[in-house]
Amino acid sequence: MTDIEKPTNFIQQIITADLEAGRVKEVVTRFPPEPNGYLHIGHAKSICLNFGLAEQFGGTCNLRFDDTNPEKEDDEYVQAIIEDVRWLGFDWGGEPRFASDYFGQLYSWAQQLISDGKAYICELNAEQMREYRGTLTEVGKNSPYRERPAAESLELLEQMKVGAIDEGAMTLRAKIDMSSPNINMRDPVIYRIKKIPHHRTGDEWNIYPAYDFAHGQEDAIEGVTHSVCTLEFAANRPLYEWFTSNLPLPSIPRQYEFGRLNLNYTMTSKRKLKQLVDEGHVDGWNDPRMPTISGLRRRGVTAASVREFCDSLAVAKTDGIVDVAQFEHFIREDLNNNASRAMCVLNPLKITLSNYPEDQQELLVAPGHPNRDDLPSRELPFTRELYIDRNDFNEDTTLSRKKFKRLVIGEYVRLRSGYVIRADEVLKDATGEIIELICSYIPGTVGQDPPEGVRPRGVIHWVSATNSVDCDLYCYEKLFTVAAPDAGEESFIDHLNPDSLQIIKQCKAELGLAGAEVGQHFQFEREGYYAVDAKHSSAGKLVFNRTIALR
Repeated sequence: MTDIEKPTNFIQQIITADLEAGRVKEVVTRFPPEPNGYLHIGHAKSICLNFGLAEQFGGTCNLRFDDTNPEKEDDEYVQAIIEDVRWLGFDWGGEPRFASDYFGQLYSWAQQLISDGKAYICELNAEQMREYRGTLTEVGKNSPYRERPAAESLELLEQMKVGAIDEGAMTLRAKIDMSSPNINMRDPVIYRIKKIPHHRTGDEWNIYPAYDFAHGQEDAIEGVTHSVCTLEFAANRPLYEWFTSNLPLPSIPRQYEFGRLNLNYTMTSKRKLKQLVDEGHVDGWNDPRMPTISGLRRRGVTAASVREFCDSLAVAKTDGIVDVAQFEHFIREDLNNNASRAMCVLNPLKITLSNYPEDQQELLVAPGHPNRDDLPSRELPFTRELYIDRNDFNEDTTLSRKKFKRLVIGEYVRLRSGYVIRADEVLKDATGEIIELICSYIPGTVGQDPPEGVRPRGVIHWVSATNSVDCDLYCYEKLFTVAAPDAGEESFIDHLNPDSLQIIKQCKAELGLAGAEVGQHFQFEREGYYAVDAKHSSAGKLVFNRTIALR
């Protein structure tokens, strides 16, 4: 389906109607992560949607950090998020924005609510507040501090701000409706005391705004027209609208919710991903097994495949679970179309061509890509001693050509982009393990049909034994053994896949890979798609991550 044929989603329809009716003149969206962890594949859908809407309608999308919770936030996460969004191919124009940029204005608006009789300082502790709030079936009851005079609340708020009051002793609450069927509207907390240094403002503040108070006002300051968020915020929308209608804001944004992206065999809870990191179950936030954007990037997943996958998903008003195979389809498709080809022998078996001159080397030429003339061809050193994969040889000469399309004694195979060879003799060590094959090559068969009577069983990959590159391969599988690791009574830790990483050492790759760099993608022919690892690889040690198998 082309972009023209693709039906519009409900948010696109809303924006179109708003523009046509003149309710908005310019579309402004935002992507507002909290810097308390690394972004994951679920965030990618939101990023692509918000930036994509802005691009489609000729508007802008802000990158804004909702940094209102200092004990969990860090500049490390800020920088990682900036890198992730840029890697996905999006630009917000200018500098990123921060909720902390607006702390002064938010405080003034909190004072305004108090002055208008719409907020008060409450001295109930957390346990008492839960008791007073009621339940989903029982209405709440008013705090005994609800009718506190505005002047007194203003004075106490200032004392909270300067650090004169202990944590947990007081909060600022909105005065809305303790009998509301929406529990979020039962006098929610606006400000709480946190005597914790902030990663940007330091010790300037001893109180911090609650997310529900800050978010809508930040949108208004930035002129956001369509505040698009995931479905779990639907119950918070009445509160969002209460604040925007009870404050003298420069603009009135509107919130819309869509179903979040959930993948099977994957977990996207930031708290639980952090647990995996902190307990050493994975190699950091960017472990290639992690669903984080940085983990996907390190694994070799392309930004284009992530965008294509996200754009293929329905923007609906319900949550759903997407099969990870759907994501893998887009990864394979992009890499198949764009990754350079190369040969790498994972389990080397030495062969010696008895009839090839000992000191001779010739450079054979192989295409960089079967369908891409713009990718340069490769030069393959061909020498007397080669490596093939041990799995490409079998001693059983009774195997049919249909069952085993590789090398057996007395028969032929074609070396990819090279000569036809025949296996003549097997050499074994004292334990009976095969250590070498003696073969012979058929001259004049590079790119040419072999002589009559010479019928290769198949085509196998190879590298020169004397002119190749050593490398290690990190081969990844699913991090969890069950489709829903976060469901049920068992801990998600119990569902970790003990075989999620297999390291294959001392592989032999074609010489051209000696200069491979981070960010390059390769199809190791007959093996899978690989990328240079950003952490373990170095000038003296090449390490490739398997991005995904061929099928």
